[in-house]
Amino acid sequence: MSRAFVKEGSGELGPLPDLPLSAHPNYVTARGLAALRARLADRQAILAALRARRDRLDKLPEAAAERDIRYLEARLRSAIEVEAAARPLQAVAFGCAVSVLDPAGMQSRYEIVGEDEADASLGRIAPQSPLARALIGAEVGDLVLWRRPNGVVELEVAKIDRIDPPT
Repeated sequence: MSRAFVKEGSGELGPLPDLPLSAHPNYVTARGLAALRARLADRQAILAALRARRDRLDKLPEAAAERDIRYLEARLRSAIEVEAAARPLQAVAFGCAVSVLDPAGMQSRYEIVGEDEADASLGRIAPQSPLARALIGAEVGDLVLWRRPNGVVELEVAKIDRIDPPT
């Protein structure tokens, strides 16, 4: 057999490459910060359970958990919590919920939150998103232009609220 196809070494799996970190400032809401901490605790518990296995031949799940922990620790170190509760609700800003009306009169509600908390299915958008960039700074009654891939939509800011406190 040719030695070209035989893997040399200890059989240990090296660390997986780190997950990419955003170049943007890591602004977080109180809810987002709590969620990051919970995700870190969860991944640490998973890693402990993986390390406690009797049969540890497959090291990939451990390496993935270690990689996720490095990512979450980095996100927590760089977190900048924004206290939106003290800020007046005159204009849309990070940490606000905003209700908008589209040209058909359909109302939608969006929360401008940190990247790790963003979830379009829940109406939570990151401040770097095109919609958030269009909304930030707008006041109730203002018309904003949301530039989307399939065209521009004009939205009217109907209401600005605080994001619900963490549960």
